Amino acid sequence: MIRAGRLQYVQTMSDLADALGKKVTTLRNQKPYAAEGHPAPISSPDARNQLWDSEQTRAYYAGEPVPELPQVDDDEDLLDRNEAADLLGVAPSAWNTYKKKDPELAAGVVRVPEGPKGTEHWPRRLVTAYKDNRPGRGAGGGRRAGSGDMIPRDQILQRIAELLDADPAVTVETVSDTLGITMFPTAQSGLATLRGRRIADLVEQQPGLDLKDAALQLGYPAITHRAAVAFAERELRARSAQPYLQHTADVLAAAGIAQQAHVETHQLDGGAVAAAVMLDTDQPAAAAVWDSRYGWRTSTSRRHPIGKDTDTPPEGEGIRYLGSGLQPEPEELLAALRDTRKGTKRPHTKP
Repeated sequence: MIRAGRLQYVQTMSDLADALGKKVTTLRNQKPYAAEGHPAPISSPDARNQLWDSEQTRAYYAGEPVPELPQVDDDEDLLDRNEAADLLGVAPSAWNTYKKKDPELAAGVVRVPEGPKGTEHWPRRLVTAYKDNRPGRGAGGGRRAGSGDMIPRDQILQRIAELLDADPAVTVETVSDTLGITMFPTAQSGLATLRGRRIADLVEQQPGLDLKDAALQLGYPAITHRAAVAFAERELRARSAQPYLQHTADVLAAAGIAQQAHVETHQLDGGAVAAAVMLDTDQPAAAAVWDSRYGWRTSTSRRHPIGKDTDTPPEGEGIRYLGSGLQPEPEELLAALRDTRKGTKRPHTKP
């Protein structure tokens, strides 16, 4: 979080790069901020854009003692979406809904740095006030544990994860009864998703480990292996593509045509993976979208750049397929985005 009174010292990734005389892409590749002893980010661990306190980083790189930041919570502390959601005990996606519906939250948002590309933050006092006045029984509102039909959809995986932590062999029936959600597809899909992610985690920790053996190590019943392993395979494909996608996004951002952000991959039906890089508002296209089946294309939608998952490649006005192959060099993609004459109406590759 940004402690009260320290907004003027907030340092973005670009600010840190400038202070060190480096390009953002170089900074990301070298990762000096990951070195032992480097001041920790003041942004939340899951924040898309990392922030630091410039007084701390200046002292660190000057070889001077790094000053401590205030440790006592203050009403004027600025919380990002993850910290605000944590204070309320909800998922970040739920906070995305609250911040739009509540007039006080909508009016009190602070962008850091200032401007449309800044990361949204809210004063602690506004988040606390919202928490105290949420609909429900008494201060803090909310619902009784187990009143499943009242559990917001964006909290279901978190609740299932708690049951899976307690019992790796937990059944679909138990999850459904405990949380009050439907067995099919909600409980079944949630369990397969979480088991698949944890299998993928274990395989990354133990290279060469068979996916089914990983499922056994984690204590998952044999009847659940097929669905969990299938999800783990898709999860690993998504993770393997992420470094390429992030590097490409960094190159586009450094060139000044895309927003600097952490790239998130999305799993599509049939095992495909997709990701979107939002382009600046002065660009002809709203976003550059990568699909593991078709490669890169442009998108005209800022709200839903990836669009609906279909068995055929998206086509239509404003859509251009760019680059050669599924993973062209970032410079090739950059050149194609800058020249609207380049690209094709249909992908060069077929799934």
